[in-house]
Amino acid sequence: MSKPIAFHDRMLSLGLARVAEQAALASADFVGNGDEKAADQAAVNAMREQLNSLDIKGVVVIGEGERDEAPMLYIGEEVGTGEGPAVDIALDPLEGTTLTAKDMPNALTVIAMAPRGTLLHAPDVYMDKLAIGPGYAKDVISLAMSPTERVEALAKAKGVRPNQINLCVLERPRHEDLIAELRATGASIRLITDGDVAGVIHCAEAKTGIDMYMGSGGAPEGVLAASALKCMGGQMWGQLLFRNDDERGRATKAGITDFDKIYSRDELVTGDVIFAATGVTDGSIVSGIKREPGYLTTETILMRSKTGSVRHMTYRNPISNAHQL
Repeated sequence: MSKPIAFHDRMLSLGLARVAEQAALASADFVGNGDEKAADQAAVNAMREQLNSLDIKGVVVIGEGERDEAPMLYIGEEVGTGEGPAVDIALDPLEGTTLTAKDMPNALTVIAMAPRGTLLHAPDVYMDKLAIGPGYAKDVISLAMSPTERVEALAKAKGVRPNQINLCVLERPRHEDLIAELRATGASIRLITDGDVAGVIHCAEAKTGIDMYMGSGGAPEGVLAASALKCMGGQMWGQLLFRNDDERGRATKAGITDFDKIYSRDELVTGDVIFAATGVTDGSIVSGIKREPGYLTTETILMRSKTGSVRHMTYRNPISNAHQL
């Protein structure tokens, strides 16, 4: 009888990369065709099938929604063969369904895996997010600071002027005041239309030129982003935002007791984590799916917090195999 695979086994990491990759390949036919739901469903189907081939005792803690809202990859769904380590799974089978449907940059398939009980069970509400890359003192900035103070503090820590700080912000009407205040500091802002997991990762990937991510977005995506930053050495803070009693009820159901708590990266993800993302459309982190006669080529980023390793992997797959998920 073979020995059960351990959480830190490299083959499990590669298996997780394969999960992200197959979800991306499944969505390839929907890039630019305008059908967001079909693209998302294809990615969900492929991700679930591939997850169930892994030797894990997995439970989805960040998924497609509550059980009554999502037929597959719902919160609480058990995945894997039932052999191997007990793990939490956080996933977004297609982060950027609109980006995919419109063939716009930075659509990704995203998944993170951690030992059971170590990922925050974030409810489907907004989260105020703040993130920076590696190399800074702990808590050099904070959510308690004003946006202007954050820019000034980071500029001082970096040894530059505020107008040399580059930020990433999700372009939404709710961020109009934030954007105006940040521009008043002289800082440069890269506005993104969707995909704030990728947006947060930007600040820890030197080639993007982004120093800081700021603004509100989905709390589940915040846990995924924190998983990536834990592997990359970046810092992140998040605070849940509630618009009504229904959202507070969701938080209570998820086990949240302190509605005002500011979570650090290591409170969003309390243990080791493995993170994988595959590009669907071209982006500043990974390339999108490339077609050539008979082949589909993907690029996947695979990261492990235990080792701090960040791998970019290119996979050239015969089209006949790409759809045999």
